[in-house]
Amino acid sequence: MAWQIQCTASPPPLPSFPPFTLKSTSSISLPLPLPLPLPLPRSSRFRSTHAPSPRPIAASFSAVESTTSTDGLGNSKTPLLEVKGLTAVIAETKQEILKGVDLVIHHGEIHAIMGKNGSGKSTFSKVIVGHPDYEVTGGDVVFKGENLLDMEPEERSLAGLFMSFQSPVEIPGVNNIDFLHMAYNARRKKLGEPELGPLEFYAYIYPKLDLVNMKTDFLNRNVNEGFSGGERKRNEILQLAVLGADLAILDEIDSGLDVDALRDVAKAVNGLLTPTNSVLMITHYRRLLEFIKPTFIHIMENGRIIKTGDSSLAEVLEEKGYTAISAA
Repeated sequence: MAWQIQCTASPPPLPSFPPFTLKSTSSISLPLPLPLPLPLPRSSRFRSTHAPSPRPIAASFSAVESTTSTDGLGNSKTPLLEVKGLTAVIAETKQEILKGVDLVIHHGEIHAIMGKNGSGKSTFSKVIVGHPDYEVTGGDVVFKGENLLDMEPEERSLAGLFMSFQSPVEIPGVNNIDFLHMAYNARRKKLGEPELGPLEFYAYIYPKLDLVNMKTDFLNRNVNEGFSGGERKRNEILQLAVLGADLAILDEIDSGLDVDALRDVAKAVNGLLTPTNSVLMITHYRRLLEFIKPTFIHIMENGRIIKTGDSSLAEVLEEKGYTAISAA
């Protein structure tokens, strides 16, 4: 059978990977948290303990009015992500972490959330992607016009959400090219597009390796197994490049990286930005914001966003600390 490959790059001859078979995800036990859209059997889907909001709901979520703004030319802009009054607790202990988060992200924007340890930054990102350790107790979250809180974690990913975690997990026995191939085809299937065969997929992924400064032998290594901190972060961004998510949530991608590795990761993220996708970064440090320029910076404190501004907010933090923001 002949394979027809269309790509703009001219990859070298296919490396001699050991033969691989795309396994069904039903035969692979994958640990949480999982940033990629692998469709799982219904019996093993990651279900959050999301409790209904204590207030009555009198209409479908699609009927909730979304905030719209203009781009300065009179053209309306519908939010990509809109969060209103989001509250959440730790599922096991019922300790409240999020206490009314409001946030709007439009297409093509880069947002950064900063704050002290324990302010709720990482919890917020995990709640958005549906991590089962947290229970939503109130508020609304609309993603691309749909109720995000009604979706399972893998459904959120297939809808176009991606999250890069602080400490990406290892998946022993599953190599990168199998993992990425399955995830990419799952997304294509969701979009009504034909799946790619192994050679077609290699032609698609090969040019993206240069973007994250990775060698082809990374494709045949087990996912994150034995990877250094920098390699894991590069691998996360490679996953983002392959999937082409609408909203990428990057949770402290600068942690544990030296300047060169951070520069490579930031260059890759900047190379993936388009007028239609967006990025939400969680970080403690101004250093990351020097490489990836945010449209807005949000300061989180005690489970709420208390201040929003431009890049000058990071300068205030650098000079005066969070006390100056809290007192303002």
